[in-house]
Amino acid sequence: MQKITPFLWFDNQAEEAAKFYTSIFKNSKIGAIARMAEGGPGPAGSVLTVEFELDGLSFVALNGGPMFKFTEAVSMQIACETQEEVDSFWSKLTADGGQPGQCGWLKDRFGLSWQVTPTALPRLLKQPDAQKAGRVMQAIMQMTKIDIAELERAAAG
Repeated sequence: MQKITPFLWFDNQAEEAAKFYTSIFKNSKIGAIARMAEGGPGPAGSVLTVEFELDGLSFVALNGGPMFKFTEAVSMQIACETQEEVDSFWSKLTADGGQPGQCGWLKDRFGLSWQVTPTALPRLLKQPDAQKAGRVMQAIMQMTKIDIAELERAAAG
């Protein structure tokens, strides 16, 4: 059992969001769906929570109402090995109303923030050559979706 589970608050799109996210990530599935009872915060029988897994990580989505919205203060980071993986996650998560942000960040159509991050990025930023790392940082600051080849060119000078 996972000790800590991300719990995502939605207005009334918990099931839609869980289906969307599980369609994007491999090894993902919808689990138990709890429904509202009489006297609950929503119509009896409507979805209260949805348990789901993304690539083996458990989440819970709650239909809690409009009181709280996602902010960039919390985001989900996706480690990508290839540019093809970066491109795929980027296009799927920005589809249907998602919004690109700076430096590999985006908001999906539900307002949840994601970082689509190539594994090459920390390697290039943590290298001992401060000038190379600085060029990589300058390059990434100009990007929305991260371009691995461009980061490698920046590191090479």
